[in-house]
Amino acid sequence: MRGAPDLPAGFPAFPYANPDAPKGGRLTLSLTGTFDSLNPFIVKGSAAPFVRGYVVESLMARSFDEPFTLYPLIARAATTDAARSFVEFEIDPRARFSDGTPVTADDVLFSHVLMRDQGRPNHRLYYSKVAKAEALPDGRVRFTFAEPDPELPLIMGLMPVFSRASVDPERFAETSLTAPLGTGPYKVEAAEAGASLTLALRPDYWGRDLPVNRGLYNFDTLRFLYFRDANSEFEAFKKGLVDARFETDPGRWETGYDFPAARSGEVVREVIPTGTPKPYSALVFNTRRPVFADIRVRRALTELFDFEWLDRNFYHGLYARTRSFFQDSELSSLGRAADARETAILGPFASEIVPEALLGTLVPPVSDGSGRDRTRRRAAFALLEQAGWHLANGLVRRVATGEPLAFEIMVATRDQERLALAYASQLERAGITARVRFVDAVQFDARRNAYDFDMVPAIWSQSLSPGNEQAFYFGSASADTPGTRNYMGAKSPAVDAAVTALVDAKDEDAFIAAARALDRALLSGAYAIPLFHTPGQWLARWTRIARPARASLYGTLPETWWRVPGR
Repeated sequence: MRGAPDLPAGFPAFPYANPDAPKGGRLTLSLTGTFDSLNPFIVKGSAAPFVRGYVVESLMARSFDEPFTLYPLIARAATTDAARSFVEFEIDPRARFSDGTPVTADDVLFSHVLMRDQGRPNHRLYYSKVAKAEALPDGRVRFTFAEPDPELPLIMGLMPVFSRASVDPERFAETSLTAPLGTGPYKVEAAEAGASLTLALRPDYWGRDLPVNRGLYNFDTLRFLYFRDANSEFEAFKKGLVDARFETDPGRWETGYDFPAARSGEVVREVIPTGTPKPYSALVFNTRRPVFADIRVRRALTELFDFEWLDRNFYHGLYARTRSFFQDSELSSLGRAADARETAILGPFASEIVPEALLGTLVPPVSDGSGRDRTRRRAAFALLEQAGWHLANGLVRRVATGEPLAFEIMVATRDQERLALAYASQLERAGITARVRFVDAVQFDARRNAYDFDMVPAIWSQSLSPGNEQAFYFGSASADTPGTRNYMGAKSPAVDAAVTALVDAKDEDAFIAAARALDRALLSGAYAIPLFHTPGQWLARWTRIARPARASLYGTLPETWWRVPGR
């Protein structure tokens, strides 16, 4: 994205992979929820995500050890100009789909049109920026952009490639348990909707010896088991039915691993540091709903969320409060006053930005940890009074109409339900009603994609190279488009200006300034109640599964693991 790639031409393998890793065996992983589709490239359905990458590859492969750098995969070379007004890819003549047919320029052009017209909203947004797509001699494909865009050549490099002969465009947008034909290292062997997905390694995989793949994809079989709740999922791991798990529950991490296999050393636990921004986990306000349209109401409800009490009583004090959309990175505005570049971006929208955000001191309220902090409650009631709400006879009501302040929190897992119920209890003591509705994963995804909720838990995972996807996450144009990640319905000129500056940044200083300006604008909008994050990856694994000692910036990656011979 900026500067030069870290690795030279002909590099042996990614630094976080072991090119000498043993091959063979099976890896079984788990997750909660369900799936009813094997097409993760469309809005409809709840898709198994593993088809992307394992089955369907992109033109180029991303390094997870750099902020945003791509290396050759289906495309063995890429060319662009200084302005990045176009990108040209040279297709590797060795590239083959799983049915043995070669990848052609026609397949690549077809994939672009398919994603532009029928893909998820982010695909449609990105690929519609191509003004002209054409096949050139010698297996080359050229995309000319409507206007120069520093990031768009890389976004095109991550475009999935489908076989034109195997896809019916008229039916592509419908859910299906038949995965698209891809060029990836695995193919779907078996799929039982909502229960399991099994992928089998292709012995004829064309890209096995490419530098980007050495040390990756070491298992003959990948099996993904789905569970309705986290307790059942954990019990399966304890019994050895699942090989490894990334733990998300601090209570379980602290006390749940006292079982025979863990005591004997057959199961090990590791905290793996990461170098990317910590995920922004939050309870999101749907500002499309009248109850949350007033920012003062959102700030009042944030005052009443007692993180300190929850962390001590529910999470063994293992969590840290998330206070930035780019937490623990140089892109965060936390603790940094806005510089001249940031002020220039945000200046025209000064009314949107709170002074503390410009100073880098805007953080979630801190309670006394009692669960009944009177200071926080007084601050909340003051904000509610300003917004036209008043506490009377134990209930907060709108002064003008008498309607009570009430809303619904939609959740899809028992851990989410537990947190939501605790927060609802805190609100109840303040005279506010929060109903918690537990729905299955399919309904949760459908309602969230349609913005049919009041409040919902969500997570935004950020990289060290945010760009065009931020418009999909937070841009005004995405607020009314179903299926985006602008769950809160943000329509902020300040956010839009910061995203534009981020995408247009020509140097590192301008890029960092734009990211921090975006952080300040999002925090000023009080679109969500920020939750918490772990210090790194919590990984538990049976020792029959090994991993490279060196993790990537994103932590350890299952595609780099292997099965210990004889285990």
